Amino acid sequence: MLGASFTEKEILLSVQTLSQDIVVERGGSMGVKKTITPVKGVSFDVFKGETLGIVGESGSGKTTLLRAVALISRPSGGQIRMEDEIIFDGKNGTKHVAGMIQMVFQDPVSSLNPTMKVKNAVAEPLIPLGLGKDEIEERTVDSLRSVGMEDFLEKYPSQMSGGQKQRVSIARAIAPKPKLILLDEPTSALDAAVQAQVLNLLVELQKSHNLTYLFVTHNIAIAKYLADRIAVFYDGCIREIGPADEVLSRPLHPYTVTLIEASPLPDPDQKNLLSVDIKGEPPSLFEPVPGCSFHPRCQYVQESCKVQVPELRKLFSQRLVACHRAEELQQQLRVQQNS
Repeated sequence: MLGASFTEKEILLSVQTLSQDIVVERGGSMGVKKTITPVKGVSFDVFKGETLGIVGESGSGKTTLLRAVALISRPSGGQIRMEDEIIFDGKNGTKHVAGMIQMVFQDPVSSLNPTMKVKNAVAEPLIPLGLGKDEIEERTVDSLRSVGMEDFLEKYPSQMSGGQKQRVSIARAIAPKPKLILLDEPTSALDAAVQAQVLNLLVELQKSHNLTYLFVTHNIAIAKYLADRIAVFYDGCIREIGPADEVLSRPLHPYTVTLIEASPLPDPDQKNLLSVDIKGEPPSLFEPVPGCSFHPRCQYVQESCKVQVPELRKLFSQRLVACHRAEELQQQLRVQQNS
């Protein structure tokens, strides 16, 4: 986990008020077009060499956020900066980022072209970088060797297991030597035993290749294992962010508490922080909830929660939270832990 304070870390990625709108049609092709916003003015930093985990339930907008950061889909607004270089500002288009940002997708089956050999799949993102043929071949072999797949150069995806395909996907991501790798639930489609192998591989590669990770997951246990810091995501917004150990042991937002309560963790001290009965369903993107969008499911709701959107504010030196009643929740948590 991070031992240094935020001010001692060098910022690699800075995301400011990033939004992503999507136009959808309700009722089929002849239905009414409507714009939804799965990512709503999100701001955060990622520090060099760290792993920032974004945690939230399915449908919260985590993957849409990653795709916007990777510029796979053009964001609707905001700014993205890599070190001192602006790669998106909402005005002048987007910058080619293949050499800076790479992404590992959730499903290794659909992320690999079934007609393409492994060596060609790994070499593909190197071609736009203007490298020579010999260097592309060298990087391809080195990347596959790093993930233990150097003997699979001539194989097709259909000849590999799910875990092997994901290793190839990881090799493809590290081949361009990016500054940042985005991980979209990279183990959720794998068997439990294979999940552990891939997670350990990611940890090893981060050390050996000096990588920085931004990953999303709905699994608190995986976030606890991989992340230096955790950002809790709900309805397209960050609800709290801070060092992983602190977020999991001393949550500031009621939604964070519900995620922890719903996730079996091996440490008994992390369980039953508060007795929280979460109710209802996540809000619909077609019918936005006024005020704090978590308020219909929150047992701490008050009138201000129903009309006023809470800002992401600093509560402690390394902790930010978007909740009107975070201080009261902290007080109840201390009483519960001391009783």
